[in-house]
Amino acid sequence: QAVVDFERLGEHAAAFQGHDVGFCCLGTTRAKAGADGFVRVDRDYVAQAAELARAGGCKHFVLQSSRGANAQSHFLYLRVKGEVENLVQAVGFDRCTILRPAVLLCKRQESRPMEWIVQQFLGVVARLFPTAYSVPVETVARAMVACVLQPGEGKVMVLENRAIHELGKA
Repeated sequence: QAVVDFERLGEHAAAFQGHDVGFCCLGTTRAKAGADGFVRVDRDYVAQAAELARAGGCKHFVLQSSRGANAQSHFLYLRVKGEVENLVQAVGFDRCTILRPAVLLCKRQESRPMEWIVQQFLGVVARLFPTAYSVPVETVARAMVACVLQPGEGKVMVLENRAIHELGKA
């Protein structure tokens, strides 16, 4: 494990050397970091990490993005996620897998009352429609690993929520 300063990520290029696969789940919230901080973390840091990984020999980059990611969106969150998807694809990995999960179901350390309420509701909905609106983070993690272990079907693969559920349970 290497601890890096994302504000000076270029100084940590050695941490990105010699890896065949890169996994990226980096992200924050607008509430926690402000709009500028959100863009810096979710787009700029991720894009720079992808570039360093590619320069270090990474062949397959796996990016956790978001359902609805679209660089043309009027919503900051979805626009930034779409922009970073485009930036990561442009880096030129042999393979790039983008996962677009819906609402992530997980236990958080910090208190987010509204998110907790939504997760409780989605937990009930998930029993009826398990792949529609949410996905447990453990399922996303298993899908990320599984996509690396399977033969590639093209240079870029985008997995939407249903495919993440299927791959994460395989």
